Amino acid sequence: MNGSNLIELGIAVIILLGTILGFLSSIGFIRLPDVYNRAHAFAKSSTLGVLFVLLGAFLFFLFAEGYFSIKLFLGIFFVFLTSPVSTHAICRAAYYSKVGLAKESVQDDLKEAIEGYTQKHSNAVARDF
Repeated sequence: MNGSNLIELGIAVIILLGTILGFLSSIGFIRLPDVYNRAHAFAKSSTLGVLFVLLGAFLFFLFAEGYFSIKLFLGIFFVFLTSPVSTHAICRAAYYSKVGLAKESVQDDLKEAIEGYTQKHSNAVARDF
């Protein structure tokens, strides 16, 4: 095996790993019980899956073709940047829309913090008037 075949084999393994992570992400999205768990599975594994596939394509063009693809590089950067932020925004909107959790045994610490914050600030506003 020469160096070129070894590089192409490594790139194929990276792309295969990304494909497997994308498949696991879809299974988690289907099987998990509530929007928060689904978003967690979808954000983590699908982001890594897409990043591995794009990284494999980037490395292929870089090593096999000798071409630095700025589009793939920017795609990797923007997926890495926007996917966690959008997932956080979706989960936050679901929480404030009062989408329920899967189990009743889950402790909601954020609910207690929000109630304490609103009580503290509503008393201050009522005192000022």
